[in-house]
Amino acid sequence: MRLSEKVAIVTGASSGLGQAIAEMFIKEGAKVIFSDINPYPGTLPENGRFLKANTANKEEVEALVSYAVSQFGRLDIIVNNAGVGLTAEVATMSDEIWDKVIAVNLSGVFYGIRAASSYMKANKIKGSIINMASILGQVGFKTAGAYCASKGGVNQLSRTAALELAPSGIRVNSIAPGFIKTAMTKGIQDNEAANVSIVSAIPLGYMGDPEDIAYAAVYLASEESKYVTGSVLYADGGWTAQ
Repeated sequence: MRLSEKVAIVTGASSGLGQAIAEMFIKEGAKVIFSDINPYPGTLPENGRFLKANTANKEEVEALVSYAVSQFGRLDIIVNNAGVGLTAEVATMSDEIWDKVIAVNLSGVFYGIRAASSYMKANKIKGSIINMASILGQVGFKTAGAYCASKGGVNQLSRTAALELAPSGIRVNSIAPGFIKTAMTKGIQDNEAANVSIVSAIPLGYMGDPEDIAYAAVYLASEESKYVTGSVLYADGGWTAQ
């Protein structure tokens, strides 16, 4: 198994991409802390634990790292996946929408990087930090100004952290999904015109599945990517190649 004996945290793990990543990590031999503001839907796997945490709160993120160590003795991997996708045009966007998107999608990633890397450095663990970005960190999209800004920030934060943490052997990368079949894209999937518009713009011709992103996360978490840091891995059906 590719993640045997590894201990991981996955935020936003009660649904969508986070759930797919956490469950695949378990299948690949990892012990995993599932974290979310919502309960995990079902029975946790044998090597899984759950801790409710709001990633926009730095104390709760720090507690999450401490919990992982208390449960499994160490921390090798963190996937900073939790995110929100609130939309509004820039000219009429409320402060509340802007603040919440930035707090969860960008500040939450920063808190995760800081807490995990501090532990890894102190314990000389050559860990892997994986941050969830998006194709919208590379290209614009109407009504998604806050989301685009947050995900572009995730990429730049990941690159900078990769440079700073490289001397400690800690790798930092981001994954940039395209349109994936999750609750966040349900509005598009359920709207025939919107679905046709989006799918027709994807070179491969279809939306991806959460497992497509989970496979990318397993690669970045494993020793197979031991020479990869500061990278953005696009899993987007070719969207950003255009």
